[in-house]
Amino acid sequence: MKKFNVEKETKNVINFIKKYYQENNLKGAILGISGGKDSAVVAALMVKALGKDNIIGVTLPCHSKEEDKTDAKLISDYYGFKLINFDITNTFDVFKEELKKLGNFKEEELKNSDINLKPRLRMATLYYLAALYSAINGQTYLVAGTSNKCELYVGYFTKGGDSVHDIAPIADFTVEEVIKIGEYLKVPEKVLYKTPNDGLSNQTDEDKLGVKYSDIAKYMDGETVEEEIATKIKKLHNNNLHKFNIPTYRR
Repeated sequence: MKKFNVEKETKNVINFIKKYYQENNLKGAILGISGGKDSAVVAALMVKALGKDNIIGVTLPCHSKEEDKTDAKLISDYYGFKLINFDITNTFDVFKEELKKLGNFKEEELKNSDINLKPRLRMATLYYLAALYSAINGQTYLVAGTSNKCELYVGYFTKGGDSVHDIAPIADFTVEEVIKIGEYLKVPEKVLYKTPNDGLSNQTDEDKLGVKYSDIAKYMDGETVEEEIATKIKKLHNNNLHKFNIPTYRR
């Protein structure tokens, strides 16, 4: 695997954010703080680039673990940015009640739709708050994305959910590289080394994917991985290409 210069790359990302904000006369950023490493590292980068007073973190519980909210507060306290709790559990439940009018569906039929509804409701909430704080402050707040390169490669995100954002600070870094940036920025260890999960399905990311992030990184880098693993990664990548490109008829 290629050598990763964490100091250089971290400074490059911070400068990238600063430059983009200056060139476009932007104010601040809204981002969902899940209690995991990706959102913690993005929060740290945004604070370094824009200052803690211009960052607003949002916890968006929806039948979630209380630990996630506690870990999110750990991050906001450490970096000193404002943290809002916006509970979307009732919104989710009202949606599910309305769905009953369409018929009686089996739990297995609803599972994937339910899992993906949560990040879509979260996305809508983040954009609502971004517009609100833009109006309050008279300058634009962007929604910051928190997906990393490994997740993106295999399509491990929700179309119309966490795939929707205005700036993507860690989209070109593997999971291992994100952790190194987190170590460099002194992200609290409890969050940085927490086993990644989506907070939606009670499974770890790697359980759901059926492959390890380290193997995805090796595969992307052209390194040898077991044939069975390589086949899985290739299949995940190809099956999710529709998430990146919308076929558009042109006259």
